[in-house]
Amino acid sequence: MENLNQSTSHPKGLYVLFFTEMWERFGYYLMLGIFALYMLDSTQNGGMGFSASKKSDIYGTYLGLVYLTPFIGGLLADRILGYRKSIIIGALLMAAGYIGLAFPGETTFYLALLLIIVGNGFFKPNISTLVGNLYNKPENQHKKDAGYNIFYMGINIGAFVCNFVAAYMRINYGWGYAFAAAGVGMLIGLVWFMAGMKHVKDVDIIKPTTKEDIPLKKILAVVFIPVIICGILGWFIPGNIFGSDSNDAFLIGCAPVVAYYISLWYRATPEDKNPLAALLTVMGCVVVFWAIFHQNGDALTVWAKDYTDRKIPAAVVGAADKVDLVQTVNYHESINYNKEEFESYLTGLKNEKDSLATAGNKSAADEVSKTIAIRDNSREYFTNLPEDKRPEKGKDLKLISTELFQSINPFWVIVLTPLVVGIFGFMRRRGKEPSTPAKIAIGLLITALSALVMVAAVKSINTSTDKASAIWLWASYGVITIGELCLSPMGLSLVSKLSPPRLTSLMMGGWFLSTSIGNKLSGILSGLWEGYEDKSNFFLTNFFIVIIPAIALFVLLKWLNRVMKEKGVK
Repeated sequence: MENLNQSTSHPKGLYVLFFTEMWERFGYYLMLGIFALYMLDSTQNGGMGFSASKKSDIYGTYLGLVYLTPFIGGLLADRILGYRKSIIIGALLMAAGYIGLAFPGETTFYLALLLIIVGNGFFKPNISTLVGNLYNKPENQHKKDAGYNIFYMGINIGAFVCNFVAAYMRINYGWGYAFAAAGVGMLIGLVWFMAGMKHVKDVDIIKPTTKEDIPLKKILAVVFIPVIICGILGWFIPGNIFGSDSNDAFLIGCAPVVAYYISLWYRATPEDKNPLAALLTVMGCVVVFWAIFHQNGDALTVWAKDYTDRKIPAAVVGAADKVDLVQTVNYHESINYNKEEFESYLTGLKNEKDSLATAGNKSAADEVSKTIAIRDNSREYFTNLPEDKRPEKGKDLKLISTELFQSINPFWVIVLTPLVVGIFGFMRRRGKEPSTPAKIAIGLLITALSALVMVAAVKSINTSTDKASAIWLWASYGVITIGELCLSPMGLSLVSKLSPPRLTSLMMGGWFLSTSIGNKLSGILSGLWEGYEDKSNFFLTNFFIVIIPAIALFVLLKWLNRVMKEKGVK
């Protein structure tokens, strides 16, 4: 397997898609990195002021839907639009959605999320399919896993950089400008893609349907109408099965889509039956990976915000201040107010800000607005900060912005990708490289171990009176990143290897369906965070949730490898 120094041996189209995806993920992860924080932030600070439970519900539903729509996006690309046209449509819709989040109002908020959800459906499965198509030529097939690893690193370069931009824009200009920056990033990616489309034109081919394929109109009738009906029934059934109306609507609404994918296997030719069965089995197991992994934007963000010592070392405070990436808290007397006193104090500041704004004194109103944010954030941060770690009364404490912790995972991806690719390349040259399904099983096992790191993090402190070292988050993200590199790009590669050619993008949509259900489960699991008095039990639950399917994949590995061999791939 090639390492990154041998990148010239890869098709030119890979680098067109690499940078397109890098900018798309810049926008996606910028928005996701501040999404939960924005929903939790008070309306006085420009946030939505949602409760923790409502935040997790919306977070999980958004992540679920944003990866559910690739089902229809992949289907339309396979049958009608083609991949390039679908990518362009998706990019424009997502850019409009990110920019829409820059405007206030709950209605605008939901409409903007809808645009992003639909846009991702057109974009995500089809750019991944084009990557796979670049490696379908016999001379490139053995490089497919390496190509997906390189493509995956492009995703994470965007995901790493975006959080610094998000922190800078939020701290200095507010939430709206941070979201608008995500839209600008998406538009840059679109311009790059359109400029380099000639390098992927020859792999944008609409495959003819066969008699085994369900006609598009029938799919709409037997899948999407039932999805709507099941979703409505899930919303209105008495009580809740999965904790909330939106959870019930989403998960019950997914049932017809899952049934459709099972029907693909049932209707398949004998030649396609085993490969489709293998794909569906792996997709079912990796649901739990996404349920754990995407807690980084919810439960782990809350851990970083409330339970992690975020003090910036004195040696780098000056440099961080110069680039405006520092969050400031102040040991003000209001920290010791009771809840009613503090709310009254904030209301007084808000009235002062409104009066100044009404009088036309915008600069003074902005200063009061910053004071409100500092007082609010300071009260939260000092709640469980020991006295010996607090500054003198009236003095400031400089903190790492919470959203910057979202860059730890992509940092590890960038650092570890050459290592992982190199190790697998070394093993391949000696004929000992694990198969793609084996890599995925290993990835699940390592993901389970990352949950145990967080169990140790909780056990290292008393969470009500102290904050944990940031090293624990670095360690947990480092472990799960190794699991991610074994699993996520390998999953994309597996879909490309085992899918019947006419169904490749549709099955890529199926991979993202498993991601979608996992993402929704991540929101459901994160919603349980507040119910765990001992937070170590939350992470221990995550461990058991993921270790069971990991063991199942290892048990099924002999069969999965046999299917790969029958298909003529590794």
